[in-house]
Amino acid sequence: MIKTITITNSKEDAAKLRNSGISISDQLIQGVASIMNDVAERGDAAIIDYTEKLDGVRLNSLKVTEEEFEQAYSMVTKKQIQAINVIKRRLMESEVSVRNHLKGITILSAGIKVHRLIQAISSVGCYIPGGNARYASTMVMCAVPAKVAGVKRIVAISPPLRDGTVDPLTLVAARICGVKEFYKIGGVQGIAALAYGTSAIERVSKIVGPGGMFVTAAKFLASRKVSIDMVAGPTELLVYADSKSDPKLIALDLVSQAEHSYDTFCGLVTTSKQLARRVSAEINYILKSNSISRADIIRKSLERNGFIAICKQRSTAVEFINEISPEHLQLVGKNARATSKKITSSGLVLIGKYTPSSASDYCFGSNHILPTLGFGKSRGSLSVLDFLKLVSTIEATKSGLEKVQHNIREIASAEGLLNHYLAVQARTMAK
Repeated sequence: MIKTITITNSKEDAAKLRNSGISISDQLIQGVASIMNDVAERGDAAIIDYTEKLDGVRLNSLKVTEEEFEQAYSMVTKKQIQAINVIKRRLMESEVSVRNHLKGITILSAGIKVHRLIQAISSVGCYIPGGNARYASTMVMCAVPAKVAGVKRIVAISPPLRDGTVDPLTLVAARICGVKEFYKIGGVQGIAALAYGTSAIERVSKIVGPGGMFVTAAKFLASRKVSIDMVAGPTELLVYADSKSDPKLIALDLVSQAEHSYDTFCGLVTTSKQLARRVSAEINYILKSNSISRADIIRKSLERNGFIAICKQRSTAVEFINEISPEHLQLVGKNARATSKKITSSGLVLIGKYTPSSASDYCFGSNHILPTLGFGKSRGSLSVLDFLKLVSTIEATKSGLEKVQHNIREIASAEGLLNHYLAVQARTMAK
């Protein structure tokens, strides 16, 4: 069911796993580009056509109405609303704590004043996945940090259901987070709408949110026209455990992550062959149960992209983990906290038996929109920082310009851009 491999060369073996798994291929890019170009040319008509073709529903209008928002509240429970509010509150506490540490700075230096100002971006488009599952929690993860940052216009899009509506709890979550502009579109055509704009949808300054490979590729292409948060494709989980770890809990963690979609990337890394065998057996036992939900998705996901990696020693395992750079990394066993200090490239590190990734998706106060496909090497989770920009204003006196003009002359001359210096010289020589 799930393959077991022995790690002999951390970098090479990690690269093989990455290359054999999900990737943004040239063929995928070409197909996505065709749809995006069509949306750029035909606008709303193209969106309606692709929504019918790919989602199986012909829409009369794209925007969610006030009546639809109100009806959504009648279709969810009080406990669900309470849960969304808890997720929102915990995440907001985390994001506000970060925002409160960010303040403008003024630097004065010999007649030159530089002011570094923190500003919110003007608008953002939040992609909320649909397909095989519903993601009301993702609505919270996108909107809360944007609200904390002070973004004025927050737009949400999500694929429609077969009846032309949007998942009601996702709409309720949007309203709880203060999002009023919501469109019933998803996939590549949705990303194109946010990036290029149409008659019905004004373009945004930045696109955030996770999605499958088609959405990820679309965001990649859209980055030529609009900012994006990160490559946040199919979800990933790597668990590092020792011989003392509970194999059943590890198996449940891998299964819970694999239920997201057919292209989930999940694995166990261990130095214990005995644990490897026991976890494999537990996974097989779970999947043989008639009561498990989403069994087909889990089974195919683990067959395609699941693995158990056996390393001879902990240092090899750590090197392998850092090279894989998983979206989620769980560290369990007696040396979990010490091992965490050696991790440099995971999107999110979860330490200990009672910190499963499944809980971090909801109520730990962390954001579950994380870098995938190895991009954890260069960034972490979505946060308030993704909705802010650092703007500089500079004001110099004549004496301040005079003090630096000789340095400008030397560098401008060396770079062959002498007119840079002449523009400065003219000011210092003027009466």
